[in-house]
Amino acid sequence: MTRSPRWILIAILAAVMSVTVGVVASSGKQGRGADDGTTGTTGTTGTTGTTTNDDDDDSGKGKGKGKGKGGKKGGRVYTIPGAAVFPEGIAIDKRGRGTSFFVSSTTDGTIFKGSTKGTTMAPFAAGGADGRTTATGLEVGHGKLFVAGAATGKAFVLSTKDGSTVKVLDSKPPSTDTFINDVTLAKGGAYFTDSRRPVILRASTKGGTVGELEPWLDLTGTPFVYQTGFNANGIVSYDDGRILVVVQSNTGKLFRISTRSKQVSEIDLGGKTVTNGDGLVAHGSRLYVVRNSNNEIVEIKLRRDKREGRVAKTITSSLFTFPTTAARDGSRLLVVNSQFNNRGGTPVLPFTVASVRKP
Repeated sequence: MTRSPRWILIAILAAVMSVTVGVVASSGKQGRGADDGTTGTTGTTGTTGTTTNDDDDDSGKGKGKGKGKGGKKGGRVYTIPGAAVFPEGIAIDKRGRGTSFFVSSTTDGTIFKGSTKGTTMAPFAAGGADGRTTATGLEVGHGKLFVAGAATGKAFVLSTKDGSTVKVLDSKPPSTDTFINDVTLAKGGAYFTDSRRPVILRASTKGGTVGELEPWLDLTGTPFVYQTGFNANGIVSYDDGRILVVVQSNTGKLFRISTRSKQVSEIDLGGKTVTNGDGLVAHGSRLYVVRNSNNEIVEIKLRRDKREGRVAKTITSSLFTFPTTAARDGSRLLVVNSQFNNRGGTPVLPFTVASVRKP
């Protein structure tokens, strides 16, 4: 049967379209990066996934199976000067131009300052000033930087303008067995954890004036039972300061504390735990738990007024070196690499803060 030129043309066009569709379909095997079109991976097992943020790889390609979104090409790492910093805490100050952030040194209490637009941090408040010989958790608010003083049993309030000491807060522990670990700001107060003593401490911040550091909640007799080792560690606030969430490092449990009633209850994680939980990041109904010696960050979706939680994803990265705390910078997390595993040995210099994409 003889075919007209018109039929021949239609057949050719159909063949071309078939090849094009096949190419497009095959290209869908890799997810597109949210920021710049790079590729990444998210492997999922059951209901819990693992996101690998190898942002130090300029190709933006992750490792694993399945589809996912990659981080920014050439993920940023901020360097901290010093051969024995062993950093721990971090806090972001978004006032003014750009975004400034602070990092604490456990070695001598030095506070470093950096900008998310830069790459290198610099000393901001010298260690040792006013008894600040070590420093852990940090929080920014009211133009002030609140600093947890670890084994000193004290907390320090610095000016975010020049690093000068505004006030020294003394918890007056009955013994030397104390470790003021982390701090969060809730409505009208700054709340501190003590990893060795079963107590939540509080200093009033009403009217821009910082009050004395006093025992606010005795955890004795509550579901939050202290055991051998490090107990209460990271602390964050939700719902305008109505709820506090605290992680117990040695048991991996999370606790909900009402700032109104002081009621304490364990958050139901469906039988799962986050042992070695250190710093916490609160964002909406999400909670990010930094697990230091596990070299990972766990995303938990909270529900039922923060009474229950579901472990959603785990963030890992080749940039992590015993991460202790993190702070949210938009769609990314700034993660402090403490290298506590190298304390007493030879740390890998420089000390760093890594920027990774959060799920």
